[in-house]
Amino acid sequence: MSGWHPSTMRSVALLAYAGVFACLKIWVFTGSSLIDTCIFMAVLASIFFATTDNVAPWASRTVLAAILLFVLPVVGLANTFYLDVTTQVAIYAVLALGLNIVVGLAGLLDLGFIAFFALGAYLWAILGSTQASMFLPGSFPLPAEAFFLVLPIGVGVAALAGILLGLPVLRLRGDYLAIVTLGFGEMVRILANNLDKPVNITNGPQGIAGIAQPLNGLAIALATDAVPEYKWQALIYYFFVLCLIGCAILVNRRLDASRIGRAWVAIREDEIAAQAMGIPLVATKLIAFATGAAMAGGVGVLFAAKQTYVSPESFDFNQSIAVLAMIVLGGLGSIRGAVLGAAAVTLLNLQVLKVLSAWLNTMRADGVEFLGFSFANLPAQFEPSKYERLIFGIILIIMMLYRPQGLVPAKRKNIGIDVDSSTGKPGNQA
Repeated sequence: MSGWHPSTMRSVALLAYAGVFACLKIWVFTGSSLIDTCIFMAVLASIFFATTDNVAPWASRTVLAAILLFVLPVVGLANTFYLDVTTQVAIYAVLALGLNIVVGLAGLLDLGFIAFFALGAYLWAILGSTQASMFLPGSFPLPAEAFFLVLPIGVGVAALAGILLGLPVLRLRGDYLAIVTLGFGEMVRILANNLDKPVNITNGPQGIAGIAQPLNGLAIALATDAVPEYKWQALIYYFFVLCLIGCAILVNRRLDASRIGRAWVAIREDEIAAQAMGIPLVATKLIAFATGAAMAGGVGVLFAAKQTYVSPESFDFNQSIAVLAMIVLGGLGSIRGAVLGAAAVTLLNLQVLKVLSAWLNTMRADGVEFLGFSFANLPAQFEPSKYERLIFGIILIIMMLYRPQGLVPAKRKNIGIDVDSSTGKPGNQA
């Protein structure tokens, strides 16, 4: 092994790591306890390691294909809790990638980003349920297959909302822009909470239930005694959101390397200098707002179909802060960082804190002692799942103090022109 290239050694180590933890998760740690959760997170970590530049492309593709297309579906069919968690991680990853364009690349602090998510969700919730029949003529709900028609409409509606919001306010900067976007986010939530009279559009605080699920017929056709319908439906959503996050990553990568991406970074670094260089500020900012909003609207349509229920509480200010925390934790402007931050925050919220609380409750009930301390004396109010906002705050404070660039800092590309020393003329672009 001494003669192996370092990249080959890292690739072999990655394959061994992913293989060991995948086998452990599939055949040994199949439950939802604390150790099962840790093994599951180790499996997800192999996806992150596979996307580094230090691994050979063949190893990266092998691990990504094996984990995403085989291991996670197998684990999820055995325990749909893991499919639901992975799907939620992917949904918030798309949201984080959308906000990463607005905040991370263009430098526009948006505190109401979750409003675009709500627009997409309520669009399918209304059209895919009997709610639309209360104020629209025609036959509702729409067929479940109409989801694929409503999805691009949701993308367009959210993008249009981003443009309409941006036109009057994008001349503002910093705190003023943040306050206006915060107001927009709260306005959408309040409208959703109150548009149940005089015409019942959103059903108010009760929310909308009974939302149609796409490809439900396929899930019914595939159902067997061993794998019932609800497991196939969860698997369908998993693969669907996998396609969405793939598209979101592709769009982010292409935009980051494009002229508009460089214009966003120029505005973020120095707006006055960018304007002096001829960059149209309002138009460039509008593109950022519309692109981020479109991603949020599209994944909002999927969120409504998956949950089969939406209410205003799902789109409050805390959700906007949570998505912002994801990209700050991962690294502003970093695509891998946005996905990592979304995974970390979502897993912490949905799984780690809840599993840790259940474990502490079990230790308290059994009166387990450790180093002379009895868990029976632990206060009943001490449950980590109740302090998720406090834990998020502590994590962000630590990040700002010791690693303000995030867990995965964005890589700055140096673009220049080589000059031929013999002729003095410009050569190839570097």
